[in-house]
Amino acid sequence: MKKEVHPDYNFVVFKDAASDFSVLTRSAIKTSKETTKWEDGNEYPVVTMEITSGSHPFYTGKQKIMDTAGRIEKFQRKYGMFSKKKTTEEAPAKAAEETPKES
Repeated sequence: MKKEVHPDYNFVVFKDAASDFSVLTRSAIKTSKETTKWEDGNEYPVVTMEITSGSHPFYTGKQKIMDTAGRIEKFQRKYGMFSKKKTTEEAPAKAAEETPKES
């Protein structure tokens, strides 16, 4: 095999942000400077993941209810301005149509 072609495989802890699940494995992923102490007493770099087999409903058999109110409000703040413009522009036109014309 050619030298210096393959990446270095180092021990890394993949930690689930949604549950208390962690796994130690070898990986070529680039990690931050954050480390954690593993069960064997050694310190290893950590990669935090949003979802793993420890929290995914397919593997756990449990549906986890997430608070989506914050997500909906964020969406409304971000994209709600487009719907407001549309309604304010349409309102005078509708009002003009609804007013009876005097002959």
